[in-house]
Amino acid sequence: MSAPASESLSIKPVTGYFAIGAEGISKPMNLGNPMRSARAFGASFIFTVGAHSTARRARPDTSKAPHHLPHYAWDTVAEMQLPKDCRLVGVELTEDAIDLPSFRHPSRTAHLLGRERGSLSPQMLEGCEFVVGIPTAFCINLATAGAIIMYDRLCTLGSFAERPVRAGGPMPPRRP
Repeated sequence: MSAPASESLSIKPVTGYFAIGAEGISKPMNLGNPMRSARAFGASFIFTVGAHSTARRARPDTSKAPHHLPHYAWDTVAEMQLPKDCRLVGVELTEDAIDLPSFRHPSRTAHLLGRERGSLSPQMLEGCEFVVGIPTAFCINLATAGAIIMYDRLCTLGSFAERPVRAGGPMPPRRP
């Protein structure tokens, strides 16, 4: 059973803002799924660079993300204009990528995912302030990678209780 729309957002407050984007995306669902996740995780906007025209027609199902999140669609890396002080973080499996569990997310960030059958372009990688890698045995689906990045940001910057040493959830405070 799902909660009413007004009660369904349980996002813990995080300072700053973030966006999720992709370079060279070619399939509508490969944009639709990250749009839906971006809305669920509280993104401020979504963006694409060099997306195929069919991908720009993405329509995520029940979240109606395009009605709630601005979508900036740039044709080239040179056209891309992020907000002032927004730090571009590439998500890519490179030898010098920072492992995601060891990465501190900047408070104002645009996370950029690579194309479905390839990597971020050299020009795009050059523009990234940081490049992070999700420690997996092989490359994963674009939508999955985006959701992992957004979840990690929420976990590390959100106002959650510390994880307990033992299995299970946080212990309630003891009464005096």
